[in-house]
Amino acid sequence: MNMMKSKKYEMDLTSGNFFKKILLFSIPLILSGILQLLYSTADLMIVGDDSAVAAIGSTSSLISLCINLFLGLSVGANVITAKSFAKGDKEKLSRGVHTAISISVIIGVFLAIIGVIFAKTFLGLMRNPTSMAVTYLRIYFIGMPFNLLYNFCASILRGIGDTKRPLRYLMISGAVNVLLNLIFVYVFKMKVEGVAIATVVSQILSSFLVIRCLMKSKEAYSFKFSKIAIHKEELIEIIKVGLPAGIQGTLFAISNVIIQSSVNQYGEVILSGNSAAVDIGGYVYTAMIALSNAAVSFVGQNMGVKNYKNIRKVVFYCLLIVSIIGMITGIPAFFFGKSLAKIYSLSELGTDTMYLRLFYLCVPYFTCGIMDVMVGALRGMGKSFVPMAVSIIGICAFRVVWIYTVFKALVDYNDYHTLRYLYMSYPISWVLTFGAHFTMFMIIYKKLVKQQESENKNKELEYANN
Repeated sequence: MNMMKSKKYEMDLTSGNFFKKILLFSIPLILSGILQLLYSTADLMIVGDDSAVAAIGSTSSLISLCINLFLGLSVGANVITAKSFAKGDKEKLSRGVHTAISISVIIGVFLAIIGVIFAKTFLGLMRNPTSMAVTYLRIYFIGMPFNLLYNFCASILRGIGDTKRPLRYLMISGAVNVLLNLIFVYVFKMKVEGVAIATVVSQILSSFLVIRCLMKSKEAYSFKFSKIAIHKEELIEIIKVGLPAGIQGTLFAISNVIIQSSVNQYGEVILSGNSAAVDIGGYVYTAMIALSNAAVSFVGQNMGVKNYKNIRKVVFYCLLIVSIIGMITGIPAFFFGKSLAKIYSLSELGTDTMYLRLFYLCVPYFTCGIMDVMVGALRGMGKSFVPMAVSIIGICAFRVVWIYTVFKALVDYNDYHTLRYLYMSYPISWVLTFGAHFTMFMIIYKKLVKQQESENKNKELEYANN
């Protein structure tokens, strides 16, 4: 019975109607991402004043900086799962699962210790003006082992085509998070510490549910404590794909920390508007990043069975869908921005700041989506170093140079309008980097197709000679 139940969640990503399958795969991912964002949105809405909103929102780039390097390894877990599953290599699939889960727990504990001890130091380096941010950050990092465990297990399930069960678990934990937020803030009169505790409890719950799912499975990707180990071959494969992805994410976060540090100098009111805009933009980004994750899993499975020509179809449909999603979510986010500002209880200046950021980021956000799809496709092909190298130049280096040249020359810390010169760096870097990623993808794809054609010709010659 359990075997049949597990199989109904699996999806063959190597054949059939790719447009339909990409949609079926991506919709639960989009909803899952939105539910994860509801954690932070509930935090911001319930605390409801500029100081608390600024304290929570200003830590997001620092949290990303600390965890992105290691979350990138979950991409490696996704790719090794997808390839092994498509090839039917049950032993390798099992070793990959247990290796991924083992390293997620080890890394999570390490990050929790570092985050709790050095939270004040990290925020000081960012010139963070909010006194409550240290408390929020320390409590948040306590939940880091559970955060990483959930993300690694969800990546394993995505590799076998299952995006429905992680969504179900996030629906449960998301509801618990909102309920606890209300209890801690309105009943116990807590502020940032209350919403941080609620977030950690919800992360514990979601990680428990997803690991329980893998333990109950009768398939090769099931998890058993008796098999927990780090297998050298699988670890190397995970690192090969995941480490460049993690470095790329970390460098993205570093550039965002530099940008956040520049925003911090404007004071709490403007910072609260920026934080609210980041939160709103996060929903648009989450909807789009689902297509990048879809590209990783679809391309990964097709690489496993060497159906290289399917990869072009997958990438085309992912680019089409992500462009539509980016435009139908990003543009309305800007036009209804001032109405959305009421949710965050922002002042007039905070609202104006939020609206400014939404214009420069959300309207052209689809260009970020198509860039990320190309990154996902390259990672699925096992070429994780390529997008990392391109992104270092196209995103990170470009933004840092922009901040210390264009922005520095035009900035006026007494006027929030000058933030427009900071926000302009985002869409320009997305377009430039997409062009570079697409060029690299076409070069690698053509080489794979030629290689396959050559192998097929050799097989035909061998068959004819025999």
